[in-house]
Amino acid sequence: MSDIRQRCPLRGRTLDPVRDEDSRYEAVRSRDGRFDGEFFFAVVTTGIYCRPSCPAVTPRRPNVRFFATAAAAQAAGFRACRRCRPDAVPGSAAWNVRADAVGRAMRLIGDGVIDREGVAGLAARLGYSARQVQRQLTAELGAGPVALARAQRAHTARVLLQTTDLPVTRIAFAAGFASVRQFNDTVRAVYAATPSELRAAAPRTGGRRTAAPTTGIPLRLAHRGSHRSGPVFDLLEREAVAGVEEVSGVPGARTYRRTLRLPYGTGIAAVDERPGTPRAAGGARPGGWLEARLHLTDPRDLTTAVQRLRRLFDLDADPYAVDERLAADPRLAPLVAARPGLRSPGAVDPEESAIRALVRPAEAAELVRRCGKALDAPSGSLTHLFPEPGALAEAEPGGTLGALAAGLADGTVRLDAGADRDEAHRALLAVPGLDAATAAAVRTRALGDPDVAPPGVTAPDSWRPWRSYAVQHLREAGELEIR
Repeated sequence: MSDIRQRCPLRGRTLDPVRDEDSRYEAVRSRDGRFDGEFFFAVVTTGIYCRPSCPAVTPRRPNVRFFATAAAAQAAGFRACRRCRPDAVPGSAAWNVRADAVGRAMRLIGDGVIDREGVAGLAARLGYSARQVQRQLTAELGAGPVALARAQRAHTARVLLQTTDLPVTRIAFAAGFASVRQFNDTVRAVYAATPSELRAAAPRTGGRRTAAPTTGIPLRLAHRGSHRSGPVFDLLEREAVAGVEEVSGVPGARTYRRTLRLPYGTGIAAVDERPGTPRAAGGARPGGWLEARLHLTDPRDLTTAVQRLRRLFDLDADPYAVDERLAADPRLAPLVAARPGLRSPGAVDPEESAIRALVRPAEAAELVRRCGKALDAPSGSLTHLFPEPGALAEAEPGGTLGALAAGLADGTVRLDAGADRDEAHRALLAVPGLDAATAAAVRTRALGDPDVAPPGVTAPDSWRPWRSYAVQHLREAGELEIR
């Protein structure tokens, strides 16, 4: 087991290893959607695994087994429930909170690193041997990196099968499978259906599926609890860089669109604002989703694009744990009551986010015009990708901006999904002219760290591990300058 004990992301207390399963069964009995994605349960008499809020009849306790991940349930031979679709739940908030090797590995796997670089590439990014990574993930999560990536591929395949008209063979490789046979075997094992049967069972709108090349891949980006999307869209609207981003519509019904640089190609994402959902009571399934659409030049980028949008909108956060912890502080209690479910936005491109922390939107737009790569086919006002660090380092060889761009380009400053946050912070502070406040902002946004207090903010230990959210509350209340 990891030497870092996992804190309960829903209650802010350390889980007791003896009482843990009893508490989980109570969550299943009450169909408590707050735990969706935090753990899964399987029923030995049916061979099916579910999310805690599954509406099916509650199984008897002796017949229930618990798993930390869907991959672990699948590796144990259980199939995904067709009723509650456990593969569609938000990710566990623990992977954003944790800074250890397991948390970093899970963030990298979510970003699709195994599909692109294999287990060896994952291990190299973490600074461990492949055997060490396999041992630690299996011991703590019940599934190794290959099984975790396999579960993710299966989910991507289901999304593509049920929302696009792409040929099945193309979907197999787009989802990350090495062969059509591997794709067929995995879909049957996870969903107890062939790919054709899974496609036929998809809900239809107007009698047909969406054709990805023309209208994009429609997605529902799930979140747990309330998601106060208004402040996130306010921030995105203030920061929008011409040519790369746009926000249209009126507050409460806005759409955010932006270009994406992805491992295999490019993309354009559109996400719709949705008014915050109130807390659900009793056995209801709290939470909801943001409607999104993705236009990709290469469908192999679907998993990565989705994960980066989830980080931008902080969709894997646990608002119950955050609000409970922060509301215990008299200073923050009225702010939390006024804005339950407030999120701490991240970034779709951490290197872009770091560069933009140094310049204003108008200056960033000028960098895009001079150094950004033009899209093959513009989409409305979206015409460019944000410049890569190497291009900026050549165009801006001097000053803090040039030094940061050079550090990002040569790997001296590493901000990818699996970066060690403390090491990245030290590297940022070593950039000439980059101050502590900017480093804290980059750590919050680019690295998605939920526990950052910028210089000058008195942050008591009682706010840990959610200091980034406390800062968001103070800014929204006008008690801190918004930067």
